[in-house]
Amino acid sequence: MDGGPRSIVHRLLSLFIMESKTKNKKTREQIEGMVRRAFDGVSLASGDDAVTELKEGWFNAAYNVQLSDGRGVILKIAPPQDAEVMTYEKNLMGTEVSAMRLVRQNPLIPAPEVYYFDQAKDLCDADYFFMEKIQGENLEHAKDNLPEDVMQSIEFRIGEIVREINGFEGTYFGYEGNPDLRAETWKQAFLKIIDSLLDDAARKNVAFDFPYEEIRATVLKHAPALDEVTKPRLVHWDAWNLNFFVKDGTVSGILDFERALWADPLMEAQFRSLFFGQSITPSLRGYGKISFTAAEDQRNYLYVLHLALVMNIEHFYRHYDTDHVFNMSRQFISQAMEWLKNN
Repeated sequence: MDGGPRSIVHRLLSLFIMESKTKNKKTREQIEGMVRRAFDGVSLASGDDAVTELKEGWFNAAYNVQLSDGRGVILKIAPPQDAEVMTYEKNLMGTEVSAMRLVRQNPLIPAPEVYYFDQAKDLCDADYFFMEKIQGENLEHAKDNLPEDVMQSIEFRIGEIVREINGFEGTYFGYEGNPDLRAETWKQAFLKIIDSLLDDAARKNVAFDFPYEEIRATVLKHAPALDEVTKPRLVHWDAWNLNFFVKDGTVSGILDFERALWADPLMEAQFRSLFFGQSITPSLRGYGKISFTAAEDQRNYLYVLHLALVMNIEHFYRHYDTDHVFNMSRQFISQAMEWLKNN
């Protein structure tokens, strides 16, 4: 699937499991209590496979859970309250649940149902929720065995789904989970978001290949292009292969709305393919966006830089057991900065 920097990262990292210090793993006994609360006394199934950790996520802990009544559900658990996270990552689970419930108002968006969301923090030291288990196979795992015409059709459908998500209009720009990263205009909100990333980096003494002030100045140079964005749109932001499921040759579900924000639709992963000079992809045709103005090109590269900064800085907060993301993010930062400085 097309997508750009983050999708390329995940194609590489699908070969092994990423471990993050933010994953809040729980025992079977703890999950049993959470299940009984959420499903009115229904217990876990008796087999050893009633609770299976899903290890592909990078932030939350997630489990495939089998109930004693035969149902299969998914459990997601937020990081502990004292976990050190980046500024934009505050209250991501609340954002995710809210976004999933919102998009389910549109039947064209195959988001799973949220069965139960618990913020009490008595059975568990963090927020958690149970959701519908989507039928089908993860697209990242399935894509190599799909015929080319089927894959093209799936990518086209993904573009349509992302466009439908972007159809929801908000009342402010920025993150639902963090009021400090909101503003009345997109330019104000985006500059706050960039500043928060650089502040996060400074707290960890992150050394980029460019001085912080040079990064800020480069963003400010192109900030006028952000003024064209006047309506806050719901942006998934993380719509890459591992967050889509497919069944019978079509998309059966989309997951992980935790990084959703009210923003410019050009922040979506589907537009990052332009960063690599790719021609118009099936997903862009499905989205209905196949040409870009000079100001849109500027915004596309600003959003590549934003993504690359996130990828780089999160390495210092999550303490991954590999440097692959960090090394790749340095390359993306350099490429985005070069374009932005020269255009």
